[in-house]
Amino acid sequence: MQLKGKAGIVTGGGRGIGRAIALYLAAQGASVVVNDPGVGRSGEPSDERPAEDVVAEITTAGGQAVANFDSVADYKKAGLMVQQCVDRFGSIDFLVNCAGLVRERMIWNMTEEEFDDVIAVHIKGQWNMSSHAIRHMRKAGFGRIVNISSDAFKGTVAQCNYATAKAGIIGLTRSIAKETARFGITANALCPIADTRMTDTPEVRANRKRKLEAGVITQAQYDMANLARGPEYIAPLVGYLCTDDADIVNGQTFHVEKGLVSTYFFGEDHKALYKFGDGMFTIEELNESLPRALLNGVPPVVPIVRRGDAQKAGG
Repeated sequence: MQLKGKAGIVTGGGRGIGRAIALYLAAQGASVVVNDPGVGRSGEPSDERPAEDVVAEITTAGGQAVANFDSVADYKKAGLMVQQCVDRFGSIDFLVNCAGLVRERMIWNMTEEEFDDVIAVHIKGQWNMSSHAIRHMRKAGFGRIVNISSDAFKGTVAQCNYATAKAGIIGLTRSIAKETARFGITANALCPIADTRMTDTPEVRANRKRKLEAGVITQAQYDMANLARGPEYIAPLVGYLCTDDADIVNGQTFHVEKGLVSTYFFGEDHKALYKFGDGMFTIEELNESLPRALLNGVPPVVPIVRRGDAQKAGG
C-alpha cells in the first residue's frame, strides 16, 4: 500500500470521480475525510448522503474514513473540514479538490447567480480548502494537492461559467506550486474524462449524436466517445501524485482517462511579430500581418464567420 500512514481529504467524494478517488486512496492505506454535501448535479438541495455510503464501503473493507457534509464554498467550514482531518487522523498529507457543480446556459441567458455559484464552488472552493490545508502542510514540510480541472478550460458551449472556473483552477494550481514548493508541497491539476452524472446525461448523448449527423465529428470519434470510461481509471494517477515519490511532479496539468495520461504545455510564445524603431504597430500593419504570420497553421478555436454571414438573433 503506497499511502499507508497518510491522511487527507477528498471533496466531492460521494459520487463519480471523487468517490472512485476516495475508495482508491483508502485501498492504498490512506485515512480519508470524504466530503460531499449530497446536492444534485446543479447544486440543488437533496436528502441524500453519499459520503456516508463511501465511508461505509471504506470501513467495511478495513480502512479508515469519516464523512463531512459541508460546502467547500464556505471559507470557515473549509477550515473546520481541514481541522476535522487533523483532529481525527493526526495530519493532513493530501488534499484532492474534486467538488463541483454545473449551471449550463448560453451566456446571454445565464444569470449572475448561475455564474457566481459555479465560481464559488470550483475556484473559491479549491482556494478555501488549499488555503487552510497548506497552513498545516507547511509546518509538516510535506503536502500533496491535486485539483480537478477539465478540458473545458479550452472553452465550451453553454458552460462559460464552468470553463472560466476550470481555466482558473489551472492558474491557481500553478501559483500554489510556485509558492509552496520550498515547503515540500506539490500541487498538480487533472483534466479527467469519465462517465459520471456530470458528463453522461441524455442531453450530452443527444448533442454528441447531433454533432455526428452534422459532420462535426467522425463516426470513429463518435464511437470512441461512446466507449465506457469509468471514473476508476482516474484514481491511480491521483494516488501516484499523493505519494512521496511524486515530489518531482509539481505545477503540472494532466489529461487522464481510460488508457491515457497526457500533459499540456503552457506559457511559451508560439509565434511572434516584431517591429523595430518606435515599436508601435498600426491597425493596417496588424490586419496585414497578424492573420498570416501569427495564426497561419494554428487550429482555429471556432469556424471563421465573415462579414455579411453573421446571424442576427430575433427579439
